[in-house]
Amino acid sequence: MSAIDWPGLMRAGLRGLGLTPAEFWALTPAELRLMLGREAGATAMTRARLEELAAAFPDRRREAKDG
Repeated sequence: MSAIDWPGLMRAGLRGLGLTPAEFWALTPAELRLMLGREAGATAMTRARLEELAAAFPDRRREAKDG
């Protein structure tokens, strides 16, 4: 699990969004992400991730059955 950048999140909420400390701490992580303009869903796939998946799960040709 990655560490949470609390100072950065607090700066974004208190300075960037103009929230009071009580408003900041009352938010859920999903609400804060939405207010900061970040979608709650998955991020777009990068070329590097696509290549990683292609290497892990290579395409295989099906052998033609006789007859």
